[in-house]
Amino acid sequence: VQLQASGGGLVQAGGSLRLSCAASGGHIGNFMGWFRQAPGKEREFVASIRRSGIVNDYAESVKGRFTISSDNRAKTVFLQMNNLSPEDSAVYYCAAHGTWRRTVVAGRGSANYDYWGQGTQVTVSS
Repeated sequence: VQLQASGGGLVQAGGSLRLSCAASGGHIGNFMGWFRQAPGKEREFVASIRRSGIVNDYAESVKGRFTISSDNRAKTVFLQMNNLSPEDSAVYYCAAHGTWRRTVVAGRGSANYDYWGQGTQVTVSS
């Protein structure tokens, strides 16, 4: 399974970006998510979604500004990021559960995810 993330870039504070992540090459589990890692910091959870779109979860730092959505048939997840601030600057990674996970919640830890994309850089200038 490969996850291909895209949509990162440079934006001014207050601006918006939309990230996409498409899974290919095999089957994935029920949940997909986004994480981010800034220089010198640990990777942190951003948002997750059940691929049916019914269940989602957000980190407190992005709640109300970011929206995660999915196209289940296309095995694609999106992250709409609005009102960006320099603190949002990081490499953003998409991730997916493996098909063997039987869980009703995605989990916020990196260890809960089995497949990872290559990351896309988001830089927010002040």
